[in-house]
Amino acid sequence: MMRWTHHAAIALIALSFFASVVLYERLPDPMASHWGPSGEADDAMPRWAGAFVMPAVAAVMFLLLLVLPRIDPLRRNVDRFRAWYDHFILAFIAFMLYMHSLVLAWNLGASFDMNRMVAPAMGTLFILIGLLVRHAKRNWFIGIRTPWTLSSPRIWNETHRACGKLFVWAGVIALFGTVFPRYALWLVLVPVLAAASYSVWYSWWVYHLKK
Repeated sequence: MMRWTHHAAIALIALSFFASVVLYERLPDPMASHWGPSGEADDAMPRWAGAFVMPAVAAVMFLLLLVLPRIDPLRRNVDRFRAWYDHFILAFIAFMLYMHSLVLAWNLGASFDMNRMVAPAMGTLFILIGLLVRHAKRNWFIGIRTPWTLSSPRIWNETHRACGKLFVWAGVIALFGTVFPRYALWLVLVPVLAAASYSVWYSWWVYHLKK
C-alpha cells in the first residue's frame, strides 16, 4: 500500500528529474561530479550523466527500499517500525534531492564550500539512521545485521537500543563540519565508521557475555 511518505518521495524524485531537464542546456559539458577534502571539484563526468545519474539512483533506491520489506521473511517485524522506516525513506530521497541541487548549483556557477554544505545533510541523515536503528525490530535488511543480532531477538534489541545512540551522536558530530569545513570529511567519516565498528563488536560482546 502506498503511503503519503511514498507519494511525497515520488514527487521529490520527479522534481529532481524536472530540474535536470529544465536546466540541462545551461549545464557545462563535462560537469563537475566529485569534490575532494578541500571542498573543490576534482573530477567530472559527461553532462548527461551529471544531470541524470543522481535522480536515477534516487529512483532505484526508492524502489529497492520499498521492495526489501516485502521480501523479508521477517516482514511482520518490519511492520512494527514501518512508520519510522517510511519516514526514513522520505528523508533519504530528500537528502538525494538536496545533494543533486548542490551539484546543479555548482555547475551553474554558484560559489560555495561543498564540504560546508554537505556536512549538515550528512549529519541529519546519520541522526535519522540512529533513530531508525533504535526502533528497528529483527529483520534481514534493516539495522545492525550481524550473526549475533540475527541469532537472537534479545541480542538484536539490546544492540540496537545501545548503538542507535552512537549513530545519532555521529550525526551530531558531523554537523560541526558546517563550522569547520576543512575537517568536514573527517567529522563525517570517522564518527560513523567508529559507530558501525563498535556496533559489530558490541553485538558479539553481548552475545558471548549473556548467552
